[in-house]
Amino acid sequence: MENYMKLEIAAIGENESFARSAVAAFALALNPSLSELSDVKTAVSEAVTNCIVHAYEGEDAQKSILIECRIEKRTVGGALHIAITDYGKGIQDVEQALAPFFTTLEDEERSGMGFTIMQTFMTEFSVASEPGKGTKIVMMKEIAA
Repeated sequence: MENYMKLEIAAIGENESFARSAVAAFALALNPSLSELSDVKTAVSEAVTNCIVHAYEGEDAQKSILIECRIEKRTVGGALHIAITDYGKGIQDVEQALAPFFTTLEDEERSGMGFTIMQTFMTEFSVASEPGKGTKIVMMKEIAA
């Protein structure tokens, strides 16, 4: 049987550290190194922060983030699959948003490096988004034995 987890949280700043810790705790079943665990925590933190800061900007509707994780065990090591979904405003131009230093909030202190950091720390990374419907970030981290 495949191990999986689904977690829906309110898109508020207080939940970023909880989401990061919950995914890290789930990943422990693969016996990751401290470095691998740190990579996962950093990528999840960036993804959840993007949802909180960008997805629901100016919206009054219920703001939530869905986090889905799945463990793929292999003969040696395994993989942690993570999907983080928001139901916010979506991204008009995903290719542009993936460019280092791009931010839609230039008036705030944002580096525009969130997606770049996620790509750097994860083995696989993709973004799917539809304006007005939300964004889904899919990541995978190979975990060595």
